[in-house]
Amino acid sequence: MLLLAAAIWGLAFVAQRVGMEHTGPFTFNAVRFALGSGALALVLAIRRRRGGRVARAPDDRRWKLIGAGVAGGVLFLGASLQQSGLVHTTAGKAGFITGLYVVIVPLLGLFWKQRPGAGTWVGATVSVVGLYFLCASDILGRGESLALGRGDSLVLAGAFFWAAHVLIIGWLTKRLDPLVLALLQFVVCSVLSFAAALLVEEIILADIVRAAAPILYSGFLSVGVAYTLQVVAQRRVPPAHAAIILSLETVFAVLGGWVVLSETLSARGLAGCGLMLTGMLLSQLGPRGARAPAIHAPMEEQDEP
Repeated sequence: MLLLAAAIWGLAFVAQRVGMEHTGPFTFNAVRFALGSGALALVLAIRRRRGGRVARAPDDRRWKLIGAGVAGGVLFLGASLQQSGLVHTTAGKAGFITGLYVVIVPLLGLFWKQRPGAGTWVGATVSVVGLYFLCASDILGRGESLALGRGDSLVLAGAFFWAAHVLIIGWLTKRLDPLVLALLQFVVCSVLSFAAALLVEEIILADIVRAAAPILYSGFLSVGVAYTLQVVAQRRVPPAHAAIILSLETVFAVLGGWVVLSETLSARGLAGCGLMLTGMLLSQLGPRGARAPAIHAPMEEQDEP
């Protein structure tokens, strides 16, 4: 189930890039998160009809408001930066750069006085070297400069918000039912995206219809189905193992970009992808890494994700 979720999320980068041929990034996110909210609401309705239990906290309503506002706001920033970056970079590169949140999560944990193990520091170093090979400009003269393109920079900035989102979700799920929290944050993200689209984009129904296929995939499968698969599967899989499996979404992003969009990477770019994937895996090794939060995607990514 986790491998299937990783495949869905990886191929979602292809759908998101195709969608940018017809709509603006905020419009695309607004519609897809609205669809994802509907899919997740259906899952919750079915669970409750079958007598599924929902976790409750003493101040459940207050935590719902806090969770929806904070998690949804950070999700909106991460998704907006990622989607805007996809206008200027490839699906494969975006997938690997976004995957750096696997390494960033334990590093941000320093602010919560969580000391990462040696594997995290080694993984972070290897990932940064891989990012250099993947995104650096071509050799110029005798030297080489690290020049991230506009799209790469936006996606990299988004990776920090995905990482922050993972930590926030990990804290909030102790107070709210995970699926309820996911639904609320998706609704908030959709509303904020619609508001941003009204301010800076022209929302044209015909363009949304043209982008129907990638929007449906990103909404129902990436946001709704894949997140549900992750939540169910993580009941039986240790967090570190789940994180390693889910990090394979980066590989599926490159494969999808190659097969569907005919995107190619140079030998140096492929070496960079290999180093980044190695760094992601190293960051999850060791006794401390085993306690790292299990993560999505990310979109979309979540503990969920």
